[in-house]
Amino acid sequence: MNNFFITGTDTGVGKTWVTLGLMANRQASGLAVNGMKPVASGSERHGGKLRNADASLIQAQSSGSPAYEHVCPYTFAEPIAPHIAAGKLRVEVDPDKVSAAFDELDRTADLVVVEGIGGWRVPLSDELQTEDLVRRLNLSVVLVVGLRLGCINHALLSAEAIQASGLPFAGWLANSICPDYAEQRATLDCLRARIPAPMSGCIPYLDKLDAETIGASIDLADP
Repeated sequence: MNNFFITGTDTGVGKTWVTLGLMANRQASGLAVNGMKPVASGSERHGGKLRNADASLIQAQSSGSPAYEHVCPYTFAEPIAPHIAAGKLRVEVDPDKVSAAFDELDRTADLVVVEGIGGWRVPLSDELQTEDLVRRLNLSVVLVVGLRLGCINHALLSAEAIQASGLPFAGWLANSICPDYAEQRATLDCLRARIPAPMSGCIPYLDKLDAETIGASIDLADP
C-alpha cells in the first residue's frame, strides 16, 4: 500500500483538515494510520518547546501515539516560507532526518498520510524541492483545491507540475472554503475535464471543522 502526500493549490486551502479527514477515513475502515507534517512554519512555544498547531492536530489524530519530533521534524516560529525560515536560522532541511522520522511512523502503522507546506512548488531548502521529498518517501500525491476565485488557474498549474514529475497522482479533492462562491459547479466541471487524475471528493463548507465529517466526503482509491 502506497502512502499519501497531501499538497494544495496554495496555502490556506485546507490541507491539514483534508489530511485529518483522510486519516479518519482510513481509520474508520480499520487501518492504523499515522500522520506527518515534515516541515511547519508559524508555531508557538508550549512548555518551552516550539509546537505547530496543525502538526499537533495530526499527532493527536494518529493511531500510534507518535512523538511530535517524528510527526514534525522541522518546526519554525515565523509564519513564512520554510526555506526562508530555515535560512534565517542557518538550518537546512535534511531529507535523511525527515526520512528517518517517516520510517518510525511507517513502522507502527498500516498507512502514513504526509501533509506538505504551502503548494507543490514551495522549496524546502536551496537544494531540496517538495517533489524530491515526495519521491524519496515513495508517496502518492493528492491535490487539494480550495474552491474560490482564481482556483482554476492554480489547480491546473499544480496538476500539470505534479503530472510532469512522474510521481503517482492519486487524485484531487475540492474543498468548499468560501460559502459565497457562486460558480462551484461550473468550476468542478472545468477541473474534472482537465485534471489528469480522478476527483476524489468534494468537501462541503463547514462552520465547524471535523475530521470524521470531512473523511466521509473523501472517496480516494488506494494507489
